[in-house]
Amino acid sequence: MTGLILFLIIVVLIIWLLAVNIRVVPQAQAYVVEHLGRFKCIWGAGLHLKAPFVEKIVRRVSLKEQVLDFPPQPVITKDNIVLQLDSVVYCRVFDPRLYTYGVEDAMAGLQNLTATTLRNIAGEMELDQLLTSRDQINQKLETILDQATDAWGIKVTRVELKNIQPPKEIAEVMTKQMRAERERRQTVLEAQAHQEAVVSRAEGDKKAKILAAEAERDAQIALAQGRAKSIELVYQAEADGLKALKDADIDEHVLKLKGIEALKDVADGRATKIYMPSDIASVVSSLGVAGEALGIGDATSIDKTPKPQPQPAADPCITDETSQGGKEAAEANAQIEEHLDQMQEEL
Repeated sequence: MTGLILFLIIVVLIIWLLAVNIRVVPQAQAYVVEHLGRFKCIWGAGLHLKAPFVEKIVRRVSLKEQVLDFPPQPVITKDNIVLQLDSVVYCRVFDPRLYTYGVEDAMAGLQNLTATTLRNIAGEMELDQLLTSRDQINQKLETILDQATDAWGIKVTRVELKNIQPPKEIAEVMTKQMRAERERRQTVLEAQAHQEAVVSRAEGDKKAKILAAEAERDAQIALAQGRAKSIELVYQAEADGLKALKDADIDEHVLKLKGIEALKDVADGRATKIYMPSDIASVVSSLGVAGEALGIGDATSIDKTPKPQPQPAADPCITDETSQGGKEAAEANAQIEEHLDQMQEEL
């Protein structure tokens, strides 16, 4: 009975030892194992068994990338302005052994190293340069920190300046400067807009005058062409009329009648001299109208007033807003029509 109990105790002790010394390492982690106080190995992800009482897991290290948001650090620029710089460091452990044995507190050492490096870089720059050179500062910080932390098993992957806080009086001056710069830009833009508007208006006036001159020129050309065409048509009509009279073979009696009709217009009481054809007496006596046509014995005084001319009808298209070229074209058209009417009467 005593042997059975002893056997059970031994079995339970073995099970307990196995359960205590079997370890499962999660993904993206590493365990640093010592053997009797000395570094032995690094366990990666998976199942591991350590020797009881002689091996010990001294540190569990995360291999994930870490984000270290350090508090703002006071720095002095080259032009003696105190600023508060807030930085963020991205890093990861690439060697758990160096991370464990290289420095006592790697993250505290990285924080202090970041602060001192940031002060050195900011001390070499003026305020304006510091505000506009974030990329350069980030690159310098990353290079310096990465080189310094290689001995600690840490890889610095990225450094960013999260915030730059200047003093209150400097912030007020910067605000005024920014407002003045914006007002200057606004004034420049307004001046440029006014200049463009003036130039556009001048170009528009220039084009309008050019178009008006071209329209006036085209109107004058059209008017001259119309006059030439009308004269050509008048003389063509006269020629056609003479040709028609010639082709009609008019007899002597018709010619005499036309001569009397012409004398009627001549003897309207306004002429001082009358030229009579040689055979007018026989013509008048034969027709019995000589006394009436020649006004023999008529003592009526000569009417020397100008012969009334028919007034052309007003053009309804001509208004006060019509241009001078349009008015001249209308007057020329009226004169042409009057000339055509006179030619038709003569024919």
